[in-house]
Amino acid sequence: MRLVHLSVPTGKREAALGVLDDEGVDYVVSDETSNRDIAAVVSFPLPTNALEPVLEALREVGIDDDAYTVVVDANTVISRQFETLEDRFAEEEDEDRIAREELTSKANDLAPSLSTYAIMTVISAVIATAGLLLDSPAVVVGSMVIAPLIGPAMTANVGTVVDDQELFMRGVKLQAVGLLLAIVSATVFAVFVRTANVIPPLADVTSVEQIRERVAPDFLSLVVALGAGAAGVISLTSGVSTALVGVMIAVALIPPAATVGIGIAWGEPLVSIGSGVLLLVNVLSINLAVLVGLWYQGYRPEHWFREGNARSATVKRIGVLVAAILVLSAFLGGVTLDSFQRATTEAAIQDQIEGAVDAPARVLSVEVERTNTVIFQKPRRVVITVGIPPETDPPGLVSKLDDVADEAAGRDVETSVHYVVVETAA
Repeated sequence: MRLVHLSVPTGKREAALGVLDDEGVDYVVSDETSNRDIAAVVSFPLPTNALEPVLEALREVGIDDDAYTVVVDANTVISRQFETLEDRFAEEEDEDRIAREELTSKANDLAPSLSTYAIMTVISAVIATAGLLLDSPAVVVGSMVIAPLIGPAMTANVGTVVDDQELFMRGVKLQAVGLLLAIVSATVFAVFVRTANVIPPLADVTSVEQIRERVAPDFLSLVVALGAGAAGVISLTSGVSTALVGVMIAVALIPPAATVGIGIAWGEPLVSIGSGVLLLVNVLSINLAVLVGLWYQGYRPEHWFREGNARSATVKRIGVLVAAILVLSAFLGGVTLDSFQRATTEAAIQDQIEGAVDAPARVLSVEVERTNTVIFQKPRRVVITVGIPPETDPPGLVSKLDDVADEAAGRDVETSVHYVVVETAA
């Protein structure tokens, strides 16, 4: 529920009260004596979903930006007429949807001042970098809680649908500055960690699981980013807290940005490229989901003649976002296909080796080692453990299993066979 305080200019009092009477709104009028060309101040409660249509009706009779309107939350309204108003607008409007004016105000509030935004982003990126290098999921999650990245994404896209170029540019600039700051601060901190030997030397940063997860993104990463953006729209337009959704959006942005910095610090370009692609895909996908969600929910500019500009800008920006995501998705598709082929190849190696070993010997395990590349790894070595009964000479399986492994892997691989005596209980 909302409580509205509306200043009515001189000469507009009857028109404004007529609108409220037609809408069935219960109101209180206070005469204004400040001699500021204001005839009265009208106070009235409204259901949340009634705010936008009622303000639109008032605007049509001349109550515009020259008069001030204050909207505050109302916890409880006890009125039979208000209950009737609630029932009517519950049938006509989305019950949880906030007004366009509230949406714009909330989007502005979500984008903090540049100094605060920069400091919080740097702190978040440094903590995320530490968490990644320590392979600590708890620390990485903690870094996301303080990341202020939800505001700029919402601000830019609200500016698009309501045709507010200043709001749009502010959101875009904050996103660009935030991601650049995150990468730079992560790089500087990672260089310090490496040169100061704060952690044990890492010859290969991709051996750390938390880092490896961000280096080779697949199509599921796209789903995560789109879901985060969609959740952000719902939280913003329903007026509920965006804090938890902000964490979800930070999940998609801060760790990949920190991984880019780690790759730069360790001189691993493929690490930076892989995580950089993930970062770009996530940023674009979040913005796409927010933009489509806002337009689908019916948010438009205040004046109808600006709706065409907003529609044109929205369509163009959706087109740019989709095209960029499709281009980057080629990388995601390659990683996804590589993951599928890797699993298929390992299963084929396992099955064919097990089929090539005759009783009484039996295969205990097959371990496939891959080339030391960040992505698109190929089988390099196969380690096979074969169990044989006691007092049995090891069968000569190395050459045979090497041929089998080469055929299953589709390339020449090194094969090692270990024999283990296995006793079977009677």
